[in-house]
Amino acid sequence: MSIIKPMTEEYEDYLHDESRTGGGYADSISFPCSEEDVIAVMKECSDADTAVTVQGGRTGLTAAAVPYGGHVMNLSGMDGIGEIEEDERGVHVKVQPGVLLEKLNEYIREKRADLFFSPDPTETTADIGGMIACNASGAKSFRYGAVRDHVTALRIVLADGETVVLRRGEHRAEGRKLELTAESGRHYCIDLPTYRMPDVTKNTSGYYAEDDMDAVDLFIGSNGTLGIITEAELELLRKKPQDIGLMFFFTDEKCALDFTDAVRKSDICPVSIEFFDRHALEILEEKSRADQNSSYMREMPAGTAAAIFTELQENSEDEIYDKLETAAGIVEETGGDADKIWVADTPGTMKNMMDFRHAVPESVNALIDVRKQEHPGIAKLGTDMSVPDDRLKDVFAMYRRGLAEYGFESATWGHIGSNHVHVNILPRNEEEFGREHELQAKWAGEIAAMGGAVSAEHGVGKNKAFMLGIMYGEKGIAEMKAVKAALDPKGLLCPGNLFGTDGE
Repeated sequence: MSIIKPMTEEYEDYLHDESRTGGGYADSISFPCSEEDVIAVMKECSDADTAVTVQGGRTGLTAAAVPYGGHVMNLSGMDGIGEIEEDERGVHVKVQPGVLLEKLNEYIREKRADLFFSPDPTETTADIGGMIACNASGAKSFRYGAVRDHVTALRIVLADGETVVLRRGEHRAEGRKLELTAESGRHYCIDLPTYRMPDVTKNTSGYYAEDDMDAVDLFIGSNGTLGIITEAELELLRKKPQDIGLMFFFTDEKCALDFTDAVRKSDICPVSIEFFDRHALEILEEKSRADQNSSYMREMPAGTAAAIFTELQENSEDEIYDKLETAAGIVEETGGDADKIWVADTPGTMKNMMDFRHAVPESVNALIDVRKQEHPGIAKLGTDMSVPDDRLKDVFAMYRRGLAEYGFESATWGHIGSNHVHVNILPRNEEEFGREHELQAKWAGEIAAMGGAVSAEHGVGKNKAFMLGIMYGEKGIAEMKAVKAALDPKGLLCPGNLFGTDGE
């Protein structure tokens, strides 16, 4: 008996995701609970040439989960977690794709409080399948890397219903030729794209491709266009016993950039280096005053133009405080005030500081929600671009120049340690909203010229597909489409993602 159901008003929410992109529609929907269910649905859809949009928690920001016709396969019911296992490779846990990050973290705390899963996107209700699909990262990726660095095996259902099992280190390309064998014995021959990946630490722009690459990496960051993940094995790390958070304040944005460069060149090795500009902090302050219950909020130093948060994790208290002293010296050298550092060295104060960090995007979203009441056609548009280390100041100058030219209001925050900040354009009316993509396209061209990536952690989805062509050019897009055709010749999986709604 088929688990496919007609799309009715009951399932209206499954036509949207956190990108707030409108216009989604579909003919049918399913909620698989097992790999067998996924296979059955894919075979039925393949036989009928029906496109399938795969989704989970729908927390993505690029409309990757928004369907435009066909079938919706929602994997939120596949939320099983296996036992934590330890062997010569390290410590691992197997999970189904619908497992929420917060549920996984809770499970790890209960079973092995000495371990953690390091990827930490702001939205803890993100599901693991979606995080793998866009190679999510979060603040801690500065030290620990993105999801890609912690996926050690995958079970995948292809568009034709075949299953592939990949274990890191066991399936590699020869140069740019990759051969995969399904469990049934069927072979797939793939010519990988010939482009050179950008020289950045964070990138989820299109298909991963390099000489002799691991096959696992092709599916990570592929936005659901190559196969459906039904199980993932994840690497867990051992916690450091000492953890401290530091917030530094600067009266000039340039000083914050100088501080970032100096910290990266030092031996501090922080877990994260996170940036907040003046307007992001002002919006946060205004919302906290309105809420009157923001325990994380303290009065910031007068004249603050930018703030930087870092987290340190080490094996001993002496190591932590040696690095704190080094950081205090750097902040003085780069124009800050070491006497005005906020220090979080207890679980309670650390929670407050993390709440502060996560409240910034929430406050900006709330501001846009208020404006939408008068201008329902607008939405916040945020950048997700990264550049090499030596272009940090160049990219900030580019952002400030473009915002001034267009007269846009904005708020900027994010992972400055990886030269990856989210510049959020805050339209005040439909006319401004209509010009946002024009500026984004200009920036994408400049980012590509700097050797950067147009998407560092959110994926491309549908909303940023136009940038992928700017970054890789027609040849690169054609090579990516050839990869998809090798695994999904009918173009059924997640149409519109990466290549746009007219790209197949």
